[in-house]
Amino acid sequence: MANDTLHLRVTRISLEAEGIRSYELVPADGGRLPAFEPGSHLDVHVPGGFLRQYSLCNDPAETHCYVLGVQCDPRGRGGSLAMHERVREGDVLTTSLPRCDFPLLYGRAYVLVAGGIGITPLLSMAHALSRQSTPWHLHYCTRSPERTAFRERLATFAGHVTFHHDGGDPARGLDVKALLATRTGGTRLYCCGPAGLMRAVREASIEHQWPREKVHFEAFSAEATGAISDLADTEFQVVVRSTGASYPVPPGRTVLNVLRDNGLKVPSDCEAGTCGTCLTRVLDGDPDHRDTYLPEAQRTARCNILVCVSRARSRQLVLDL
Repeated sequence: MANDTLHLRVTRISLEAEGIRSYELVPADGGRLPAFEPGSHLDVHVPGGFLRQYSLCNDPAETHCYVLGVQCDPRGRGGSLAMHERVREGDVLTTSLPRCDFPLLYGRAYVLVAGGIGITPLLSMAHALSRQSTPWHLHYCTRSPERTAFRERLATFAGHVTFHHDGGDPARGLDVKALLATRTGGTRLYCCGPAGLMRAVREASIEHQWPREKVHFEAFSAEATGAISDLADTEFQVVVRSTGASYPVPPGRTVLNVLRDNGLKVPSDCEAGTCGTCLTRVLDGDPDHRDTYLPEAQRTARCNILVCVSRARSRQLVLDL
């Protein structure tokens, strides 16, 4: 086994909610697992040649197993479907070591907002926070109780969890603006869920003047990508205004990667469409926004794009670079 990989045996697969299963993993050769931080994930080699990132959702204090939560998306790129249809108890999966791009930083209090399968990284945070005296509360947004994953685990955090079921109508769910209207000093906000929820949380946090450094997001879809688009990936051209150079952006590649491959230095940080570091002005073309950072007014105006995740609806995009 390479130093940066693990071979993990699937010891238990459980149905956690409609379309969501958990996978309990232990070392294939026995022994203890490397420790992980709340908010960590594994890169999992899924049968069929897929490589997917799935959050660790169990207690970081546990060293005998890892637990992943996977939502099956039949319209996705095949990874989650393969996990549900091809992985069985007793199988051995190759994964990375735990990695954390969504760390639980020090705070005097915490507000956690999860939507759907976005509960997974926040569940590991809840386990860690439950052992501290720091105030915290988790708001979990789902369509119905039947689609609410890890209900038994969450029931152990009595008084710290509120469920919000909207029946498919976001207007009947969590009132994000009211939730974030007040903030005590030192409170951190963590959010993971669908693009619409994260956008609403971001806009409310800006409206109510939450410090940017105290607000944290992790983007996901059922395939652990950024915001879901209504378009399939197709090739388009990205044009650099300063030089006139045009580069093809094929399916599976980002504008950011293509620009870097051709020697352009574009600042970036999260590379998941959440932080805004790679925000770039669009001079011509129609962006296909897949980020959770831009407010609705800017998305409609088509004047900016986050090149780390977003693509084009038009045949080309001219960027102010």
